[in-house]
Amino acid sequence: MADTVSHSAEMHEALPAAVSAQGMVDHAKLAMIAVDRTFMPMVVTDPNQHDNPIVLANRAFLDMSGYAAEEVIGRNCRFMQGSDTMPADVDVVRSAIDRRVGVTHEVLNYRKDGSPFWNQIHVSPIFDDNGKLIYFFGSHIDMTAARRVRDLERTEHAMLGEIDHRAMNVLALVQGIVRMTRADNVERYMHTVQGRIAALANAHRLLARGKWQAVPIDQVVRCELPAGIDRVDLSGPAVVLDASQVQPLALVFHEIIANAVEHGALSTPSGLLSVHWHAERETLVIEFAERGGPAPKPGLSRGYGLLIADAVVTKQLRGMLERDWKPAGLHSQLTIPCVSPQAPSRARTAADP
Repeated sequence: MADTVSHSAEMHEALPAAVSAQGMVDHAKLAMIAVDRTFMPMVVTDPNQHDNPIVLANRAFLDMSGYAAEEVIGRNCRFMQGSDTMPADVDVVRSAIDRRVGVTHEVLNYRKDGSPFWNQIHVSPIFDDNGKLIYFFGSHIDMTAARRVRDLERTEHAMLGEIDHRAMNVLALVQGIVRMTRADNVERYMHTVQGRIAALANAHRLLARGKWQAVPIDQVVRCELPAGIDRVDLSGPAVVLDASQVQPLALVFHEIIANAVEHGALSTPSGLLSVHWHAERETLVIEFAERGGPAPKPGLSRGYGLLIADAVVTKQLRGMLERDWKPAGLHSQLTIPCVSPQAPSRARTAADP
């Protein structure tokens, strides 16, 4: 316990801002009662004693910290610091105390039971009439709930920004679909556009079910397979796609698969489509190999669907789509940057820690 030192003779009693005659008579006692009964935790420390110990703590402070009076009086306030208390935050408060100025700052503190809480500390120096520093007054506010709300608001703001960004990307895809789709008649045009919009809708539902998190690549391919098509072989390691890649890739997968159904291997009962993927450092390589279908015709040019796929790959996915019309069937190779939700600059597979 620290030695008892009195500064009462040195202290100037400031008049209350509003007080009756009777209140003025008893204002010192009333002030002590108010301090002890207020819901705001408060302490007074004595910088003239070694280590600036607490000499007064009200009931609210004891309730907030979980310590008993005998565990608080005579100790420096640092006893509430813990393993995750940031030294930089402590330095802000310590610097103000060293400079004998007021400060308000939030510090991660710990209760007696070990539970952390964000403590908004307000420190004010108390000087006597001669300008001598005699005490520090400290008030405390538990800001844990308020910080949680602020964090949620920041997260919500970031999510709204991400949703807006993704919505703009989808609108750009839809505009591209409408602009680049060609057909001989209105019915054919509507059927083609609806198929491409449905591909985006399938991917949207997949993302929604996964709460807009990373999605395994095989799920994206499967969601674009037409009903009744079972002659598709999928293989590759467990690779996940960032949510921002899912809808553009779904449209590309739709175009490649639709082309195989209408013109390629899946247009015949014996044809097969193999889809294989693997990661190469910072890129993801996806290969579509057709076999058993009609032989490619000499001089075959790209249709509008493949032109759309090319545009999506180069402009939105920043990748490359290559095709080779081999005698066995069309071979398409898609190469795109691997994007991780946690580290956008590196590839990530489901096996990564």
